[in-house]
Amino acid sequence: MNLRKLLISALVLILSGCALLHHQEPLRISVAGLDPLEGQGMEARFAVQLRIQNHSDQPVDYDGIALDLDLRGMSFASGVSDQRGTISRFGETVITVPVTVPATAIIRHAFDLATGDRTKAEYQLHGRLGGAGLAIGRSFNSTGEITLPTLPSEEVR
Repeated sequence: MNLRKLLISALVLILSGCALLHHQEPLRISVAGLDPLEGQGMEARFAVQLRIQNHSDQPVDYDGIALDLDLRGMSFASGVSDQRGTISRFGETVITVPVTVPATAIIRHAFDLATGDRTKAEYQLHGRLGGAGLAIGRSFNSTGEITLPTLPSEEVR
């Protein structure tokens, strides 16, 4: 009889664990803003604002975020943040993540800007939103287009 109770208890635990692994709607993540920060040495730093939308009927708890940002198909910046919070069901939030752009990426992209479109750039964002507590983290990929700031035109005297 003890073995039978043990097996039933184990089965209940396994089934309840599987219930936690139900299908989750993917998060929709996009770049909402990009502001310069003070750099160090030859590196540039930016504060990337990410708009995260939860299209699920369940809230999403997060604890930390890591991201990589590619521009025009080339690696551009990466960053991490230990922010934590909750994205409400059918809700959204904006998270700011500081990112670093290495000097090599600055040089690569400067040459690309000199020969390509200077008004906009395609981006790919990929990373991981850490899970809080026992929750499993969620990876994300997002693509889009950002408008590049225009340089002021020189006035003719």
